[in-house]
Amino acid sequence: MAIISTDGLAKRYGRVQAVADLSMRVGAGEVFGFLGPNGAGKTTVVKMLLGLTRPTGGRAAVLGAPIGDRITRREIGYLPELFRYQPWLKAREVLELHARLIGSSSAPSGTEIDRGLGEVGLADRADDAVGTFSKGMQQRLGLAVALLGAPRLIVLDEPTSALDPSGRADVRAIVAAVRDRGATVFLNSHLLTEVERVCDRIAIVDGGRVLASGTLDELLGGDVVRLRVTELPPEAQAELAEFGPVTTAADGWLSIAGVPPDRQPDVVAFVVRRGGRVHAVDGGRRSLEDRYLELIRRSHS
Repeated sequence: MAIISTDGLAKRYGRVQAVADLSMRVGAGEVFGFLGPNGAGKTTVVKMLLGLTRPTGGRAAVLGAPIGDRITRREIGYLPELFRYQPWLKAREVLELHARLIGSSSAPSGTEIDRGLGEVGLADRADDAVGTFSKGMQQRLGLAVALLGAPRLIVLDEPTSALDPSGRADVRAIVAAVRDRGATVFLNSHLLTEVERVCDRIAIVDGGRVLASGTLDELLGGDVVRLRVTELPPEAQAELAEFGPVTTAADGWLSIAGVPPDRQPDVVAFVVRRGGRVHAVDGGRRSLEDRYLELIRRSHS
C-alpha cells in the first residue's frame, strides 16, 4: 500500500502557481527524500499532505485516507522547518503537552516520554526550560515530538539544519531505527549528502513537478568521470558534451556522465589538446549533487 500518493496535485496562490502537477508514490517502510531548490513548492506540498492547506487541483491520499482526515493525523509525526516552543516550558512538559494533543488512548505514557527524550540525547535536560536550549537542542526536541506515539508516517522538514556532524549522525541513526520498526519517513532536506546516506528513494522537484524519482542507483546509475581543469576555453568546455552530459559542481570540478573507464583517457586527451590543464581525474558514479544540478538546469533551460 502506498503511504503517500498524489496524482496531479496542484496549488495556486492568486497568480502564483506554487505546485503545478505533482504525482508521486511513497511506499510503506521507506525513507523518501524530497529535494528541490527554494521556491520549488516543497513546503507547500508538505502542508497539503498534512491537511494544513487545501489543494486547488488533483488528488492525494495519506495512509489510505484523503488528505486532511482528522483521525489519520494522529498517525503522523511532523517536525516543521520553523518551529517554536514556549521558552518557559521544560522539555518534558513540551512532550507531555503534545502527548495530550494526540488525544487518544494510545497517547504516550510518562515512561515513553522519558524514552523519547533519551532517544534524541536530551535525557539529562528533561527538566530544563526550553529557553535555555541551543537551536540544535530545540531541533532534537522537535524530533522527539515528531516521534511521539510511534506514528506510521513521520514528516521531517530540514531535520538536521541546526545540528553539528555528531548530531546529524544521531538523526541518521534515529531515522534508520524508525524505518526498521516499519514506519515511513518523508524527508525534506537541502543537505544532499545527508539524503544520499539515509534515503531509500528520492524525488527531485522543481516548479511544482517531479523531475525524476527512484532509488539512488536508478537516479545516479552509470559511469561518470570528474576532472579538475583550468585554462580550458569556454567553447572547448561546451564541446565536452560530445562525451556525455556535463555539469560543474560548486567545488569547480567538471563531471561528465556516461563515460566508461576505457573512454576516460580520451576525455583527458581532448582537454589537453584544447589547451586545458588537468590537475586531477576521478572516475566512478556521479554524485547526487551532479544529478540534482543537471535536472534543475535542464528544467530552467
